[in-house]
Amino acid sequence: MKLPVPILTTERLTLRPLRHSDAPDLFEAFSDEEACKYWSHAAHKTVEQSQARVDEVIAKNDLQTWVITQSKDGPALGWVVLVPGHREGVAELGYIICRSAWGKGFMAEAANAVVDYGFGIEKYRRIFADMDPENIGSTRIAEKCGMTYEGRLKGNWDTQIGVRDSLIYGRVELPD
Repeated sequence: MKLPVPILTTERLTLRPLRHSDAPDLFEAFSDEEACKYWSHAAHKTVEQSQARVDEVIAKNDLQTWVITQSKDGPALGWVVLVPGHREGVAELGYIICRSAWGKGFMAEAANAVVDYGFGIEKYRRIFADMDPENIGSTRIAEKCGMTYEGRLKGNWDTQIGVRDSLIYGRVELPD
């Protein structure tokens, strides 16, 4: 069963389900060497690579992906993903945003909306983020979502830039 991806709104943003037609907009982020430096794959060279990634994510039933926009039908600025974990009540948060939207607070605003949804509607007890130790921007977003540093996993990822450690940030909200 495909997980629901309801429209979420914030003061400045609309987060909506990922669409096939979002790939050209997301290519800005997926083709950016700096934005993709710490990802598990290299920056895309073609829109077709981004289209394949978007289609792959849409086809998955085990995650929820929201596109960040400034209006319901506006261009995709990035995305926020919630991936339910292997344990009941646990999910991982992931995110990327186009360079043209950097420095405006959009990523933190969007990620917070998804985290609030995860705790409030999906009733997760724990949401975490896994990031490269050198990815300072990602660390800041996790902290702005109320996550705290939990630990370092040595040699956790085999990435395009070599074997890398992971920093784990998390937030727990136990039910009353």
